Amino acid sequence: MITKKAMLASAALLLLGGWSLAGAAGQSGTPIGEARPVDASPALPALDPTIRAKADALFADADDVGETRALLVLRDGDPVYERYGQGFDRNSKLISWSMAKSITVVLVGFLVADGQLSLDAPAPIAAWQRTGDPRGAITLRHLLHMASGLEHVETGDPVWKGDTVEMLFGGGAGDMAAFAEAKPAAAKPGEIFNYSSATSVILADILADTLTPSQNPEARRDAVRDFIQGRLVEPLGMTSLTPEFDAKGTMIGGSIMHATARDYAKFGEFLRNHGVTGGQRLLPETWMRFMLTPSEDDPGYGGHIWLNRRRPQGADVALWPDRGPNDLFACIGHQGQYIIVSPSQRVTIVRLGITKDDQFSALRRHLADLTAAL
Repeated sequence: MITKKAMLASAALLLLGGWSLAGAAGQSGTPIGEARPVDASPALPALDPTIRAKADALFADADDVGETRALLVLRDGDPVYERYGQGFDRNSKLISWSMAKSITVVLVGFLVADGQLSLDAPAPIAAWQRTGDPRGAITLRHLLHMASGLEHVETGDPVWKGDTVEMLFGGGAGDMAAFAEAKPAAAKPGEIFNYSSATSVILADILADTLTPSQNPEARRDAVRDFIQGRLVEPLGMTSLTPEFDAKGTMIGGSIMHATARDYAKFGEFLRNHGVTGGQRLLPETWMRFMLTPSEDDPGYGGHIWLNRRRPQGADVALWPDRGPNDLFACIGHQGQYIIVSPSQRVTIVRLGITKDDQFSALRRHLADLTAAL
């Protein structure tokens, strides 16, 4: 007999191994943009040997940093280094894990700019609006700063006891938003920082509800996909971007999007240019400032994005504040997925791969070395 614990343990191992959720719980795993053949790579400019050595080390030192599957470095928007691990190339779509959170915040920003959502109004979750429910005080700002106060365990010990695994692979998988939104208040909104993939699913649910009144899963998926197509994919040319959805048609906004390294780099460049692409402003400067302003409860975290600032004592290290520029920021995903943006250096770096927990210190050191060399 296969117990629920065994199923969750297997799912957790798949998660740790980089499994895709497509088809697991009714998700739609097709790219939003039109599939296009990718032209042959143009010859890259000559690169300083020191920089090349730092970049190559992310492949050569696999015992220390894990498997690097893609590494792409852009300066002023132009590629200066592009390399892939065995079995991968510029057409390979690779999983985002939590880098997806930063894509979700940009989508929310579009709706705030359109006047359809408000950053500091109560989050439009009907179940929280009953008289006396403390969750009624939760705002979008609280959700985006991971300070909602909702009870949540991101990573369990053992792993299958965590809320994230339960939501993605266990009893919450069929309706992830319902699972996340049913959690009780464990603290006042804005009182503590608690990193939560479930919070990003709540934001994705708000996104869908704002775009369509329909509760039909197909209608919800279509509304969100059309919105992403028109506001992000087409303007940025991110034609490989592939978000996934649960059986209720809610985008898994906290993780599990797929794209090529080049398309992740386009998103990084969009952020480096503060919401401007091709000379056209798509995202207000005020929203970019919100995203990149340290939250009250954790200076190393902004609006669903990591900042190169010191985190509170006892918090896990995210970037390298003692070495890198103060304006550096990053989208970071499980197993060592990074979109690193350094505006003062005019640089964007994408690293995708499989890194284990005990290798993260070395991976961060290698990425900091590369950033410093640029």
